[in-house]
Amino acid sequence: MAEAIYVGGLLVAAPQLDDPNFRRSVVLILEHDAEGGTLGVVLNRPSDISVTQVLPTWDTMVTGPSVLFQGGPVQTDSALALAAVPSGQEPLGWRRLHAGTPAVSRLGTVDLDAPPEILAGEIAQMRIFAGYSGWTAGQLEAEIGEGAWYVVDAEPGDTFYPDPGSLWRAVLRRQPGELAYVATCPDDPSMN
Repeated sequence: MAEAIYVGGLLVAAPQLDDPNFRRSVVLILEHDAEGGTLGVVLNRPSDISVTQVLPTWDTMVTGPSVLFQGGPVQTDSALALAAVPSGQEPLGWRRLHAGTPAVSRLGTVDLDAPPEILAGEIAQMRIFAGYSGWTAGQLEAEIGEGAWYVVDAEPGDTFYPDPGSLWRAVLRRQPGELAYVATCPDDPSMN
């Protein structure tokens, strides 16, 4: 398990976190500054809204499922896109996440106001998120201290996991020691 919050790391909701915005969520950290706060997106909340309905020009570039993902409760009327590019490339309209971890070294944000044609053929994988998750300075650290979140390392396939509904268990299952057992916690603890 990782020791500190960092860009490219994951926040995994503890089973007792019952906030409907974050219950059993996996959040990828996109920005973190001890004085400014933390920003991330929930990776495992696909919505029922197809990309074609909202951003039809980007639909062919999205990695399945071709729906908007619920990135979090902040600014849900705005969209944020993450895309992976082949190693060493930095196409126009794409900005690399500032992180040295191998899991996100090819990951960046996409300017959805740019013409999709300039990125066609340059993107290996892409997902679009409605809204994002945000914490003010010290807020996330306090939630982690209360046991609401586990901070763990990301793996390259996490952002575009093919079965988002099973990502929470998959991330926990691969953790060392007792944390792996948390993956077996039933959705309804009273059923245990």
